[in-house]
Amino acid sequence: MAIHLTPVAFARVQRFVEQTPGALGLRFGVTRTGCSGWGHITDLAREQRQDDTVFEQDGVRIFVDADSLALVDGTEIDFGKQGLSETFTFRNPNATAECGCGESFTTDETHR
Repeated sequence: MAIHLTPVAFARVQRFVEQTPGALGLRFGVTRTGCSGWGHITDLAREQRQDDTVFEQDGVRIFVDADSLALVDGTEIDFGKQGLSETFTFRNPNATAECGCGESFTTDETHR
């Protein structure tokens, strides 16, 4: 199992964590949303929860809850410009389709 940050995403997460008191790393997972069913979520992790799996990349920790783990395993997280904004983007090998706007994705429901 693995989650990978590109060099650009790594630098952004590292900076967020260093500049935010109490931040432990990146919290990454999914939530039910959008027209395709699942959406990726990111936030700063301020605690390690009992059901978290923690991945570490060069000192940066990524916290993934148990319910999200099978749906995000193998994902590469990048960071860059999309239109006028900067945002995280995801290359998730578990996604079988995305909605037209790219905000949500479908996956094999046997994971849930």
